[in-house]
Amino acid sequence: MEWLIDLIGPGHTELASTLVLYSFVIAAGIFLGKLKIGGISLGVTFVLFVGIIMGHFGYIVNPEVLKFVREFGLILFIFAIGIQVGPGFFSSLKKGGVLLNGLAVLIIALNVAIVLSIFYIDGNTGIEALVGVMSGAVTNTPGLAAAQQTAGSTEAINIMAMGYAAAYPLGVIGIILSMLIVKAIFKIRTEDEIKAIEDEIESSQQKPLILSFEVTNKLIDGKTLYELHQILDCDFVVSRLMGADGKVIIPTSKTELHVGDKIFVVIGPADEMKFQGVIGHEIEMDWEEVQSQVYSRRIVVTQSKYNGVPLGDLRLHTAYSLNCTRVNRAGVDLLASPNLRLQMGDRLVVVGDLNDIERLGVRLGNSMKRLNQPNLITIFVGILFGIIIGSINVGFGMKLGLAGGPLVVAILLSRFGYKFKLVTYTSSSASLLMRELGICLFLASVGISSGRGFADTVFNTTGMWWVIWGFIITFVPLLIVGIIARGVYKINYLTIMGLVSGGCTDPPALAYANNSTGSDAPAVAYSTVYPLTMFLRVVAAQALILCFF
Repeated sequence: MEWLIDLIGPGHTELASTLVLYSFVIAAGIFLGKLKIGGISLGVTFVLFVGIIMGHFGYIVNPEVLKFVREFGLILFIFAIGIQVGPGFFSSLKKGGVLLNGLAVLIIALNVAIVLSIFYIDGNTGIEALVGVMSGAVTNTPGLAAAQQTAGSTEAINIMAMGYAAAYPLGVIGIILSMLIVKAIFKIRTEDEIKAIEDEIESSQQKPLILSFEVTNKLIDGKTLYELHQILDCDFVVSRLMGADGKVIIPTSKTELHVGDKIFVVIGPADEMKFQGVIGHEIEMDWEEVQSQVYSRRIVVTQSKYNGVPLGDLRLHTAYSLNCTRVNRAGVDLLASPNLRLQMGDRLVVVGDLNDIERLGVRLGNSMKRLNQPNLITIFVGILFGIIIGSINVGFGMKLGLAGGPLVVAILLSRFGYKFKLVTYTSSSASLLMRELGICLFLASVGISSGRGFADTVFNTTGMWWVIWGFIITFVPLLIVGIIARGVYKINYLTIMGLVSGGCTDPPALAYANNSTGSDAPAVAYSTVYPLTMFLRVVAAQALILCFF
C-alpha cells in the first residue's frame, strides 16, 4: 500500500502524484460547483476552493511545473475568451451599445476608485491584496490572472488568490442584491418590463422579411430588376418570379418585370412599405406548392478559402443560375447583399435547380464534419503572437503580459483573421472545452499554491476586512449605476440586470436574471457590454499593480 500512499498522499511532487492531485481538484471542484444554494451555483470557481483546501492539508506541486500549468491554463482561457467575444467587440462599440458600454465603464471606474480610496485611507492593506479582492468582488478571473502575471512574485500571487477567494462568494450575492434593491426603489414589476421588451423587439425587428407580391404598377412594366434597385434605393433579393404563363424562373438583374408577375422577395422590415408602394400589393402564395424546377436549400460554408470573401464574388447568377436569399450566421438571418463577407460556418439559403445547388455545395464545402475539426494553426499562431505582443513594453513599464497579449490578438484575429487567410471559426463545444480546461488548470494551480497560508491569512481580522471591502467594491458601484440607468435613462429593468451581470462578467448572476425573468433580454445586454468590460477589467487590474505595487 506504500505505493498508493506515495501516489495520493500529501507532500509528493512526482509527476504521477501531480497528475492525480490536479485531476482530483478539478473533478471535485466542478462537481461541487454544480450544487445550487438559493438557486445560484458558483460554477467552475469551486476548483479554486478545492485547491485551497488541498494546499492547506499539505499537498504541493513542483514550483516550475505549477508555474507552467498555471500560465498555460491562463493563456488557453484568455485566448478562448478573446475568440468568443471578438466578433461582438467592435460592433458593441457602435451606436446601439454606446450607452450600455458607457455605464459598464462607469462601474469599472467606480470599482477602481473605491480600491484606491481603501488603499490610501486604510493604509494597512497592500495593493496586491486589494486587486485580488476587487477581482473576486466583481467575479473576474481574467483580471486576477493578469494582475498575478504582472506582479510575478510568488507571495503577491498567493495574496491575490486569497483576496479573490475571500471576496468571491459575497461578490455574487452583492451583484444579485443590487438588482433587487433597484427593483424595490423604482417599484418595478417584472411582468411589465418583459412586455415592454417584447413590444420593442416586435416593433424594431430587423430580421429580413420573406414576402410575395404581385406586380400591379404599370409605371414599372418592362423595368429590369437592376433598374428597380436604382428606383427603390434599398436592399432586397427577388428569389423567384412567376410570369403570366405560370412558369417559375430564377431572376437576374437583367430580368424584366411585367404587370401580373408574381415575385418572392426577401427584404428588410424598414423597406417593406416602400417596396409595396412601387411594386404592388402583397399576396399569399405557397411557392413550395408551385410545380417548378426551382428548389430552396441551405449550403454551409466549410471551405476556408471563402472565409472573408464577399458574397458577390461567388457570381451565383452567372456561374450557377442561383439566387442567395439570406445568410444565417450563428442563428441570425442576414440579408444576402453582395458586399456581405462570408465566414466559416455561414449557412446560405439558395434557390435554383438542384444540380446547380449541388455544384455550389461542392465548391463551398457544405460539410458539417469539416466544421467540427478545430483550427489548431490559428489557435497556436494567435498564442504565439499574443505572447510576443504581451512582452512588449507599451510605456510606463506596462506590458499586456500573458493575459492581455493573447486577449488582444484573439479579439483582432476573430475580426480580421480572414485577411491573413486564418480561419477563426471554432465550434461552440471546442471553444467551451478550451476555455473550461484553461480556467480549471489555472484555478487549481492558484488554489494549491495559496492553500498553505490561506486559513492563517483569511480567518482573522484581516480576512474579515477583505470580505467587507469586497462587498463594498461590488455593491456600491452597481447600485449607483443601476439607479442612474433606471432613473436617468429609463432603461428597461431586464436590460439593467444584464448590464449589471455583464459589468462584472458574472455568469451566475446572469443565470439568476434569465431564470427569474424567463427572458433572453438580460443575456442580450450582457453580451453587449461583456467584450469591452472583459478587456478593461484585465487592463485595470494590471494598471493598479504596475502603478502601486
